[in-house]
Amino acid sequence: MGLWELCDLCTPWCVHVAATLRIAGHIEAGKAEIGALAAAAGADRDSLYRMMQHLVSKGVFEEPAPGQFALNDLARGFLEEPTRLGLSLDGIGGRMAGAWGTLLSAVRTGRPAYHEAFGLPFWEDLDAHPEVAASFDALMGPGHGTPDPEILVNAADWASIRTVVDVGGGTGSLLAEVLRARPSVRGILVDLPRVVARSGEVFAAAGVADRATVRGQSFFDPLPGGGDLYFLKSVIGDWPDREATAILKRCAEAARPSGRVVVFTGEKGGPEMLMLVLVGGKGRSLEEFRAIAREAGLAVNAVGRQPSGRSIVECRPV
Repeated sequence: MGLWELCDLCTPWCVHVAATLRIAGHIEAGKAEIGALAAAAGADRDSLYRMMQHLVSKGVFEEPAPGQFALNDLARGFLEEPTRLGLSLDGIGGRMAGAWGTLLSAVRTGRPAYHEAFGLPFWEDLDAHPEVAASFDALMGPGHGTPDPEILVNAADWASIRTVVDVGGGTGSLLAEVLRARPSVRGILVDLPRVVARSGEVFAAAGVADRATVRGQSFFDPLPGGGDLYFLKSVIGDWPDREATAILKRCAEAARPSGRVVVFTGEKGGPEMLMLVLVGGKGRSLEEFRAIAREAGLAVNAVGRQPSGRSIVECRPV
């Protein structure tokens, strides 16, 4: 593969546009002919045809007859809601696609440059655009809950745990899994009010609504005290050292004297970690995490490894 192939932005943008126009859904609904497909998608027939032919050439969609399109295994991925949300230009997918244009500034300065594309820093931009924030929360729901929750469930000494607090837990997917697996445990979900407002249906679907409570607040403010276990998933990596240390310090304060703090953290590297550069986050090695944990008043007790390569780090207040 040459440098020109590595720089080709045509295919990624075609994928984003196909997701945004819900092309796969229209084909599944029977709009396979290009004229009907363009009408259903609200697109220009000829332009859409050229785009679809390019995607077919890349193995996305099939064209069994001229102007007739069909789904293949790769194209069926568009039908999965998390994938569509992550690719659609109308929501968080569009924001992150556009944010890559700020990478040069971020690499040159070491500071997030997301605001250069959208006028506001990442979190403020979400607050200013509820529809984008909603797509972000919906995308983070499964992402927050499904990565190996059984590891958290099985790793702890649950005989001594009665209350768990999910800090920055989104709409409650991970907490719901934990509570479902541990019927004697109660949980507290902490996240911004606009986010936890959507947690009721998650807890109800898991059958744990009677054991889950929510606190709509910032995790930079004092957290609910008295919990036996505080955990953070997909949180610390979203922030630079100063803010990440402040979040861990709030956890340490709330967990004293005998609670524990469990953090899902990741090693540096990969596109996900690079994306954090754009919005102000930071991928950390285990030693880098130990340093900010120590500054926050936490000592690392144990480290477990997930199949994904990320670590689950258990800390105690000091």
